[in-house]
Amino acid sequence: MNPIFQKKISLDELNDAHRQSIHTSLGIVFTAIGTNFIEATMPVDDRSRQPAGILHGGASVVLAESLGSIASRLVVGTQNAQIFGIEVNASHLSSVSEGFVLGRAEPLRIGKTLHVWSISIKELSTGKPTCHARLTTMVRQGPGITTPHPLIF
Repeated sequence: MNPIFQKKISLDELNDAHRQSIHTSLGIVFTAIGTNFIEATMPVDDRSRQPAGILHGGASVVLAESLGSIASRLVVGTQNAQIFGIEVNASHLSSVSEGFVLGRAEPLRIGKTLHVWSISIKELSTGKPTCHARLTTMVRQGPGITTPHPLIF
């Protein structure tokens, strides 16, 4: 498969660019960027568990939306664009109470103005699926439209 990401960025740069965000609060760390995917881990601990002691579905959705939105940003590869998540859905498949989960975003469709991502989230130690999400992002490009984050673009 041909590479889809226009913007080249190292994992260190990507993680540094998201230090003061929800990613830090939840312990999300980007771990791989391939030709057509991006991956990140998230700990299942007191930051991400619900009162019943299992991974909160909302934390899984944060991981999914982060992966898809960042993947869209890498596809567009220019500072003269904005990416907006416009629809996300998630099916929670099994519970996990400790350890780490691994999320992986891969494209279902890359268009000029809409991207659709499939995000699988698995328990890192066993590979057991915990959540499957789909994210649609909207891309706005043109003169006068810029991303507010200079570290990435």
